[in-house]
Amino acid sequence: MKQHQYQTSLVWTGNIGEGTQSYRSYNRAYTISVKGKSDILGSSDPAFLGDASRHNPEEMLVMSLSSCHMLWYLHLCAEAGVIVIDYQDNAVGFMQENADGSGQFTKVVLHPAVKVKDPAMMEMANELHEKAHEMCFIARSCNFPVFIAQSSTPEA
Repeated sequence: MKQHQYQTSLVWTGNIGEGTQSYRSYNRAYTISVKGKSDILGSSDPAFLGDASRHNPEEMLVMSLSSCHMLWYLHLCAEAGVIVIDYQDNAVGFMQENADGSGQFTKVVLHPAVKVKDPAMMEMANELHEKAHEMCFIARSCNFPVFIAQSSTPEA
C-alpha cells in the first residue's frame, strides 16, 4: 500500500486592525499556498460575512469532487478505448446549517456532460462513470452521498 502526503500552507490575511475582537471586527480572507503553484485566495461564504470574489471551503470541496471524478473518468476512458473529446461538469453541493451554527454537506450531485468521438462507445462511456465514482479518492473520503447525473453524447 502506498502512502501519499499533501502539504498546503494557509495564512489568514483578514486582521483589519482589531483581530477577532468581535464577530464583525475581522475579515475572513486567507491565502492557501502550495509550493510551486499559484496561490488560492479564499474567504468564507458571503452568508458568513465572506468575500464573494474569493473561493470558499464549501466551493472547494465541490470542486475537488468534480475534478477527482473527471480525472478518474478520463483515465478509465483512455484505458477502455473510449475517446472523450469534451468534458464539462456543473456540480452542486448541498450543505445544511444547524441551529447552533455548525453544518454539514448532505449530498453533492455531479452533472458531467461528456462528448465521445465514436457513437458506438456511448454505453461504455456512460458505464465508466460508475467505476470512476468507485475509484475517486475524494468521494471515497466523504461521509455524505455523491451522486452522478451523467450525460454522454457522441461528437456533433
